[in-house]
Amino acid sequence: MILGKVIGNIVSTIKLPVFQGYKILVVQPINPKEEIQGKSFLALDTVQAGIGDRVLVVDEGNSSRLIMNNPTAPVRTMIVGIVDDIQEFKEKE
Repeated sequence: MILGKVIGNIVSTIKLPVFQGYKILVVQPINPKEEIQGKSFLALDTVQAGIGDRVLVVDEGNSSRLIMNNPTAPVRTMIVGIVDDIQEFKEKE
């Protein structure tokens, strides 16, 4: 899973029928301190996320196709959760 922040959305007037009903969002990977970690990417939204939301993203085709209940869907990344809070564990020294 990838921790990310939604930074944009994609507007598409025509898309494959398998993508009907899903928003396509631009996600920026971040670390727990919300610092940028790598390149942004596109992901299908399954949880009604919006710009500014911290999200959990699955980046694996088989898992995404299971979520869509479509074994042949051309999809790899999906937003599967909205993160409310991040708590880091710190070991005692």
